[in-house]
Amino acid sequence: MLNLLFNTAQASTYMPFQGSALSEQVDSLYGFLIISSLISFVLLIGGMIWFAYKYKRRTANDSTPNIHGDTTLEFLWSFIPFVIFMIVFVWGIIIHKEMRTAPQDAFEIHVTGYQWGWKFNYKSGVQTNTEFAVPVGRPIKLIMKSEDVLHSFFLPAFRIKQDTVPGRYTSLWFTARTPGDYQVFCTEYCGTSHSVMLATLKVLPPEQFESWLIENAKIKDLPLAERGKLIVEKGTCVSCHNVTAERKIGPGFAGLWGSVREFTDGTKVTADENYIRESIIYPAKKIVNGYANQMNAQNLSETELQAVIEYFKSQASNQNSETNEKVN
Repeated sequence: MLNLLFNTAQASTYMPFQGSALSEQVDSLYGFLIISSLISFVLLIGGMIWFAYKYKRRTANDSTPNIHGDTTLEFLWSFIPFVIFMIVFVWGIIIHKEMRTAPQDAFEIHVTGYQWGWKFNYKSGVQTNTEFAVPVGRPIKLIMKSEDVLHSFFLPAFRIKQDTVPGRYTSLWFTARTPGDYQVFCTEYCGTSHSVMLATLKVLPPEQFESWLIENAKIKDLPLAERGKLIVEKGTCVSCHNVTAERKIGPGFAGLWGSVREFTDGTKVTADENYIRESIIYPAKKIVNGYANQMNAQNLSETELQAVIEYFKSQASNQNSETNEKVN
């Protein structure tokens, strides 16, 4: 356990191993906070002790010392902490923005939290429990969901943590820079076996990662996008929707992913994972302009929902490829 958490061969004396470039930035900010807090502590407590000693009333006849204010000093002990707080504020915003903005070409993995474990679903069709693998040096985006209650996905070595929430998708990303095994924890109390809700992240060189995918693939499993296509084309979806852009009872699916949807209440939203999921499970919440509320809620599992989402994503990718070929 300790080896997984700290990767002890290279860990610092007081922080877990730095598994990504982002972890270095977080540790730098944390170190700055510790040093500035230590200096403030020494000045404040040391000054208090010194003044208590220097101006201690030693006899009953001692008079109160005549102490005058100093405008410069009063300005400095207000202005210097303000500057330090602003440095921390701006520094934190920069790190937070980088932490929350995944690269467009990030390798996506679906993560599902449940009582009490983690499931990992790859677009190639590979599905694993308790362990997942990523290639070193490549941006990885985790698209996360909970099946039951709140969980929190925490990778100490990468200094990243994100709640998984029932009923919606959340995400985080990282780029692992050192091969090895890293411990995943759940840090949101979720029931009696919360403490054993663990997983292992394996960071592998690209060649070994491809081998790992092949070893863990199940021949009977299709890639997520292909499974989604079967769900859409063989299920009830096509009775009301066309897979092309042509409208039917409902709007066509072509061009859905990433498009801006306008609704009857005047609101707009970009079609992403959460929008598609909500439209399938709670179709009456957002009705596209020009259409009536006629769709029934669909009872799909989380894996089936993920597959349908990946199908719509693949549609967008295929359309972009065709457009580029025509241009060229």
